Amino acid sequence: MTNAARTRATIERLGHQGDGIAPGPLFAPRTLPGEIISGVISGQTLTDIRIEEPSETRVQAPCRHYKSCGGCQLQHASDDFVADWKVDVVRHALRTRGLETDFRPIQTSPSRSRRRATLSAKRTKKGAMVGFHGRASDIVTEITDCHLLAPELMAAIPMVEALAIVGASRKAPLSVTLTTSDAGLDVLVRNGKPLDGPLRIQLAQSIERYEIARLTWEDEPIGMEQPPTQRFGAARVCPPPGSFLQATHEGEAALVAAVQEAVGEARRIADLFAGCGTFSLPLAQKAEVHAVEGERDMLQALEQGWRMARGLKKITTDTRDLFRNPMLPEDLKPFDAAYDAVVIDPPRAGAEAQVAEIVRAKVPTVAYVSCNPVTFARDAETLVAAGYSLNWVQVVDQFRWSSHTELAASLTLS
Repeated sequence: MTNAARTRATIERLGHQGDGIAPGPLFAPRTLPGEIISGVISGQTLTDIRIEEPSETRVQAPCRHYKSCGGCQLQHASDDFVADWKVDVVRHALRTRGLETDFRPIQTSPSRSRRRATLSAKRTKKGAMVGFHGRASDIVTEITDCHLLAPELMAAIPMVEALAIVGASRKAPLSVTLTTSDAGLDVLVRNGKPLDGPLRIQLAQSIERYEIARLTWEDEPIGMEQPPTQRFGAARVCPPPGSFLQATHEGEAALVAAVQEAVGEARRIADLFAGCGTFSLPLAQKAEVHAVEGERDMLQALEQGWRMARGLKKITTDTRDLFRNPMLPEDLKPFDAAYDAVVIDPPRAGAEAQVAEIVRAKVPTVAYVSCNPVTFARDAETLVAAGYSLNWVQVVDQFRWSSHTELAASLTLS
């Protein structure tokens, strides 16, 4: 590539995906505000980037795989910069809706703390390779020392290679989701060969050889040496294969603590989008909880964990699609006793329809957990317009070195 084909630009800010943005706009991956760079224009993206004048907040990426791996976007930035930027992403989303609030200090999970990851495992002529896809690429980058994953997940790579050798086709890599648990690894495999008798035998042998707690092939259970339980408060829960969990123990603890503070002394709580009980079970130490979730098998796991635990108050459950069938005022304020607080932890789309019903019901307290600052700000605007106060926001960074941002917020009816 000749110098004449290159464009020089100054990075003005970072976008929500963590890319630097120069006038145009032009998007420049792995750059920082204030940097002067050069690159080749391809559509709206600069490629073949050279850092001509680096930012003071630029650092040497700690991971040897950073240049080729697509798992992280921000290892080239200092920890302080990333923390401030993630808080500013939330603050900016609120300001676009005319909202201001107090921000608690960000809670960042340590390196090597991710308890769950989905790896790609590809058969090769000599065996198998395991890693992550490169940025916007189908190429699998082999990972030998990841700074994100918990040591138990890194130690499982030989097991994932063995699964690929016996169960992957030569056309497509396996998708292997690993989750740490109290009993060992919970393993879910997708995109593998059709399950037949010989393959089932080989997979069952892998359970014993690699001390896997549970192995699931697509939706077929292969075997379970011990239930792969997770601890939520005083309860132990065995989630269904592939169920949602918070990415790190530290991140989960920060969110649970924020929710507990937000609901305060509430005695009856509705936990919406409850999953397997991340919030319901800790809250049941002091309050009666009604857990609502669209996936029945997740609620069954929650119920089983509650029944086996000691000292918890009553938990009731409801399998319900809260997007199509949100809880109405008569559900949130039943004739016998109204709910003192609602905990809501929706997917990235937010909970526009459900928030409208919370407003109609005038539930006194809302603890809102979000993985998308933009939809959170939209829903918070609705609540504030109806008379709620946005008391504070706690930003939680459990997807370290990524552009992903989570938060918990306290809202009370004035």
